[in-house]
Amino acid sequence: MHITITGNLGSGKSTVCKILQDKYGYEIYSTGKVQRKLAKELNMTTLEFNKQMCNDHRYDNMIDEATARISRENKDKKIIFDSRLAWNFVEKSFKIFLSVPIDIAAQRVMNDKKRGEVESYSSLEEAKAQLSQRATTEKARYKDIYNLDYFDFNNYNLIIDSSYNDPEKIAEIIINEAYNYNESPYDNTKYLLSPQRLINKDDISKNDVIRLENIIYQYKGKKIVSHGIKIIEQNNDFTILEGEDNIKAANIANVDYIKIEG
Repeated sequence: MHITITGNLGSGKSTVCKILQDKYGYEIYSTGKVQRKLAKELNMTTLEFNKQMCNDHRYDNMIDEATARISRENKDKKIIFDSRLAWNFVEKSFKIFLSVPIDIAAQRVMNDKKRGEVESYSSLEEAKAQLSQRATTEKARYKDIYNLDYFDFNNYNLIIDSSYNDPEKIAEIIINEAYNYNESPYDNTKYLLSPQRLINKDDISKNDVIRLENIIYQYKGKKIVSHGIKIIEQNNDFTILEGEDNIKAANIANVDYIKIEG
């Protein structure tokens, strides 16, 4: 089975992929490593290299052709493609987008010493600005080259929030969801969002706890819940339409994820 994974910068794709390799036997194909290697060889930052790629599409074409070829020639292999656009080029895959807000993403890349000098930042604000600019640059390039929007969540089978759960847990959920999808494919995008991503725990009052005690009891011990919750997404931000009480209760009960059918 092939899994394709993309997501926001700093969402933890590489870490999750490494777990899928070590624990579940998946082979990793990463285009991000290829890009960072090329940037280093050219003595550029990752952002500078992305801008260069806007003017010279040969690098994109090389990566895309290699991705498509590997997927065609290894249909029976367990491969996870860590790539912005592999979901578009791999013939058949379970398509995942890892979502994380910019504040958490910037903090992660600031603390990640493995990224080296190519992706170093002097402050949290600089990291946020650079990550936002990189995302904007990549979005424009993919629109120009392929007429694709990889931030359009309708492109994926599963949107999973990586903000508040550890990579081991995320990897386990991905494997379960991928195999379930392989057995019984579905058309709609599925969202797994941490209740903390939707409502901050600090905003839940003592009165809420008392008022929602029946729902809280129902949710205790559960890892994933899905009860009458509706959201809308725009630019990686989520707005609650229905089910605010359920989200508060899930928060208090320490539920890992809320499942929402898109």
